[in-house]
Amino acid sequence: MAAHKKALTALAALLVFLALAAATPVHQAQPADHDVQRIISLVPAVTEMLYEIGAGPRVVAVSSYHTNPPEVTRLPNVGALLDPNVERILSLKPVLVVIYGSQTDLKQQLTRAGIGVFDYRHAGLAGVAATVRSLGARTGDAARADALAARIEQGIDGIRRRVQGEPRQRTLLVFGRERLALRGIYASGGTGFLDDMLQAAGGTNVFAEIKMEAVQASTEQILAKRPDVILEARATNSGFPSGDRDAELRTWSVLGSVPAVSHHRVLFLFDDRIVIPGPRVVEGTETLARALHPAAFKAADAR
Repeated sequence: MAAHKKALTALAALLVFLALAAATPVHQAQPADHDVQRIISLVPAVTEMLYEIGAGPRVVAVSSYHTNPPEVTRLPNVGALLDPNVERILSLKPVLVVIYGSQTDLKQQLTRAGIGVFDYRHAGLAGVAATVRSLGARTGDAARADALAARIEQGIDGIRRRVQGEPRQRTLLVFGRERLALRGIYASGGTGFLDDMLQAAGGTNVFAEIKMEAVQASTEQILAKRPDVILEARATNSGFPSGDRDAELRTWSVLGSVPAVSHHRVLFLFDDRIVIPGPRVVEGTETLARALHPAAFKAADAR
């Protein structure tokens, strides 16, 4: 029960994040701080970026949903998107705090306290590399940030080339659903980082025409869209309880006329790299591509 409640909480946070991301542009560059020695991050994706560009040792606290890299779980917790603990943040005397663009009240409080703010506003897959570069410029790690951003861009381009020419699978990309039921289904709409990743992986989003990051999909809509593949992608810690995988798969059997169901192409992918738009987004996109086009990777795997 506790694991199920945690999964629902994580889903709620992701839904809020997607709604905010759809409404805001990518982070705008700000002047660099001269001495960014104490950093607090409320954004898991940005925390991963900080560690990748060499600023990890300067991170002194994170939010409730941080799990990667593993050492962040030992840092103080200062709340999250919906419940930031302002008193604790101030008590840790940060020089820079990474916040979501929607956290206007928190931004005002930090600014009044003379604390720098990195205002995170994600817009899509291209925004990952852009944010890395802006972050590095702000923290004084520009060289490593530029190198990481280039690797991300090259990695995504490489996946696009790998699946080029493969038949594009009509795909339903689900990131949330009630346990053992086809209710509360949340899927990627036709904009945002999940849709961008799916396209780069060689898939065609069945909800491409709905220009929202998240679509609450009904079974009637899914029957009408007739996806060739259904991918359920969620955070690693949101996996099914032991023994429930087969039961969850059978849940989809009521939609037997859907090609993905009748052809046994309902796949579960529990992988943070898919749902957190950070520096591991290349690996997340490749996971989607391998699920959609396994034959395209067989030759490389055999070497």
